[in-house]
Amino acid sequence: MSRRLIVDSDTAGDDTQAILMAALADSIDLEAVTIVAGNVEFDYEVENAKYTLQLADHADDVPVHEGARRPLVKDFEHVDHVHGDGGLGGELYPDTGIPSAQQHAVDAIVETVRGSPGAVSLACIGPLTNIALAIRREPDLNDLLDEVVVMGGAVNTLGNDTPAAEFNFWVDPDAAKVVLNELDVTLVDWGLTLRHAAFGADELEPFEAANTPYADFFTTITRHLREFTKERHGVDETTQPDSLAMACVLDPELITEAGTYFVDVDEREGMTRGYSLVDELGITDGEPRTRVVEAIDEDRFKRIFSDMLLHGDPERSL
Repeated sequence: MSRRLIVDSDTAGDDTQAILMAALADSIDLEAVTIVAGNVEFDYEVENAKYTLQLADHADDVPVHEGARRPLVKDFEHVDHVHGDGGLGGELYPDTGIPSAQQHAVDAIVETVRGSPGAVSLACIGPLTNIALAIRREPDLNDLLDEVVVMGGAVNTLGNDTPAAEFNFWVDPDAAKVVLNELDVTLVDWGLTLRHAAFGADELEPFEAANTPYADFFTTITRHLREFTKERHGVDETTQPDSLAMACVLDPELITEAGTYFVDVDEREGMTRGYSLVDELGITDGEPRTRVVEAIDEDRFKRIFSDMLLHGDPERSL
């Protein structure tokens, strides 16, 4: 049986690959994509999601619901400098003409899970504003969901947005705090991405040489990111945090190590805004309820990703 899934996304760059993975996987029934403020200007995010679904031939059956256009409380900045203008490397500016679903993203999430208690999962690959608002709307959201997988946080490591924080948690730390305190989450963090979901130049060569629409799309949207990474970190590579989170949804056996800890988020303004506290030593009296993914089968993940781009089937080798 296929798993019913809603993807909540600030669609740019790697978000598109995670959506593509969900749309192309036979084992996933992608119910909707909901859009949240984050990576780039909101209207670009909406079009990027529609374009990705169109590329996967699912634009007609997977609605795109527009959600929160700003965080709960804080101001924030987009990261076009990372993903390129518009979010797709500064080379693609989709104008699909596909209408958005009329229902607000938060209403769509709440009504879907209320209608099918325990049958729908969430993959959250952007700031968590929509999910926090859904909790306000439906206090029993945790009991109504099957699984919640979140890409966010920097578990006892440097962040990718500030030294203290990963971008998704930095954008809306108030929402992240609510979600991690209210929902049973499987957390895929930035540190895990660096350890297991970075593709070096030699690993990217087969995608550049391939003549498939998905590999061409990936190559186009990652050119700017690769240049940014070379300038910032001195290496030619791409990181795939959202794709890694989606692969954990697609193939739970991918996860080889995980621990359940108390996790909280610093919502205060200042140097530690968005910092994810992960109490691995059990020092605090917080309830350990967040399952933190600590290691994955890297070769297996990269086969899933490669099969998606080269063969249009992320489950080809599973």
